[in-house]
Amino acid sequence: MMKFCGIDLHSNNSVVVVTDETDRVLVSRRCPNELPVILSLLEPHRDELMGVVVESTYNWYWLVDGLKAAGFEVKLANPVAMQRYDGLKHSDDKDDAAFLAHLLRLGILPTGYIHPPEERALRDLARKRIQLVRTRTQHILAVENIAARQLGHSLSCNEIKSLSATSVDRLGLPTDVALAMKANVAVVQAVEAQIAGLESRLLHQVKLRPEFSLLKTMPGIGEILATVIMLETGDINRFADVGNFASYARCVKSAHYSNGKKKGEGNTRNGNAYLIWAFIEAANFARRFSEEAKRFFEKKKAKTNGVVATKALAHKLARASYHILKEKQPFDAKRCFA
Repeated sequence: MMKFCGIDLHSNNSVVVVTDETDRVLVSRRCPNELPVILSLLEPHRDELMGVVVESTYNWYWLVDGLKAAGFEVKLANPVAMQRYDGLKHSDDKDDAAFLAHLLRLGILPTGYIHPPEERALRDLARKRIQLVRTRTQHILAVENIAARQLGHSLSCNEIKSLSATSVDRLGLPTDVALAMKANVAVVQAVEAQIAGLESRLLHQVKLRPEFSLLKTMPGIGEILATVIMLETGDINRFADVGNFASYARCVKSAHYSNGKKKGEGNTRNGNAYLIWAFIEAANFARRFSEEAKRFFEKKKAKTNGVVATKALAHKLARASYHILKEKQPFDAKRCFA
């Protein structure tokens, strides 16, 4: 008898449901988020289980990794792509878990990609760097605002990064204002040190990979952006074609048309926020340092505006990245901007 398992994962507990090929519920239990407890519940059904479905929540790492390590076939369900009938009068966690098992049985379960744990940890380290850079920017802007209010002129980013408690005292600010600025400066310096440490680790881990070197042949892409694009993409073969990758990178517009008229938009946020950030950054650099990219940007800008032209250039770079990673060939400007 074939069996199917769905797990509705929450912050402190999980609802485990096992069904058969007729959707009859064989097991339905709420368990604490403890891997040994869940494994012991599934062990009697191991030989007949066709798969275990876990919904992609913010805390799925431990459960998916543990189940895979124990030898179970695990699927990571994409919650955005799963739509249930809105007219249901009753629904609870057990129904949700059974629904996951039901979709698995029918073979229509929308799934997400499961990065290998080692790659995922490195990818999350790159995301942590982005978070710290944004934190640093917040405090730099705070210092700029204080200087503008108190001194009548702002300080440059490099001037702020070189500030110390002593140099803040020399600005002649009121005591409480100086204390506020020192707090921001201290945070900037602390975060700067952590960013440098993360960048060193990331570069050490990726610098020997051929994909890293190939991505750097693209205009506008240096070590940081190449690292982000490579780690966020993962296995390029998981994308059916270049259009799927561009869509995942949020580089294509979302619009619904009927009878030649636009009727609305789809989920414009569906995709990878880190990839679109990387390609927008790359586009801004590419149009400054690449003649081909600059010509493409200016031509688009003349017809639309700067924002649309930047997004179009980012789309070009995203498609180029796909072919670079897929074909393992360096960047070809003529092919990209033909």
